Amino acid sequence: MTKLLYVKASPRPESRSVAVADAYLAALKARVSGLSIDVLALWDEDLPDFDGDRANAKLAVITGQEQSAIQKTKWDGIIAIVERFKAADVYLFAVPMWNGGVPYRLKQYIDIIHQPGHLWGLDPATGYFGLLKNKKAVLAYTSGAFGPDAPSPAFGTDHHSTYLRSWLNEAGVTDVTEIRYQPTLLDPDSEAAFARAKTQAAALAA
Repeated sequence: MTKLLYVKASPRPESRSVAVADAYLAALKARVSGLSIDVLALWDEDLPDFDGDRANAKLAVITGQEQSAIQKTKWDGIIAIVERFKAADVYLFAVPMWNGGVPYRLKQYIDIIHQPGHLWGLDPATGYFGLLKNKKAVLAYTSGAFGPDAPSPAFGTDHHSTYLRSWLNEAGVTDVTEIRYQPTLLDPDSEAAFARAKTQAAALAA
C-alpha cells in the first residue's frame, strides 16, 4: 500500500495551490488502489515551538551528549512528528509563495522534522547526506507576481522552489516533480492558466 502525506501550507480554504494539488490527488486516487492519504493542514496543527530546550536536545544528539529529562520529553514529541513524515512514501505539497519564500508555518514544520539521525546525517569529510530512501515529492507552487519567465528581481525572486528542493534533496528525496501556476495575479488569462495547471497536475498523476 502506498502512503501519501499531503502537506497544505496555505491557510486559505480557497487556495489555488491547494486546488492544483487536489487535482493531482484526485487523479492519483483514481489510478492507485489502496492509496493511504494523511492530510497535514499546517494551520490546523498544534506545532510546537522549536525553543531552547528542543534546540539543546538536538545539539545533544549531534554531539552525543545525554539529554536532560525535560529535553528528552520535548525531543520525544519532536520525533513523533518526524515519524509521521517518515512514514509516507509520497509527499504532496501545496505551497503558495510568501515574500519570495515559503509560508512561515511550513518553515516551522521543516525546522521541526529535519532532524539528525532521521532525515540527515553528517560526514565530517564529505558533508551532509540524506537518510530518506525511495521517496517521491510533488510540489504545487503558486505566486502572485513572480513567474519563471518574469524578470527577477523586479517581479520577485524564487527562494520558494529552490529552498524546498534543497531541503528535500538534503533529506534524500531526489525524485521531485514541480507543478507551477505562476503568476496568479498578473497573467492576463489567469483562469485559463489555472485550468492548465490543474490539467497538468492530473496528467502527472495519471
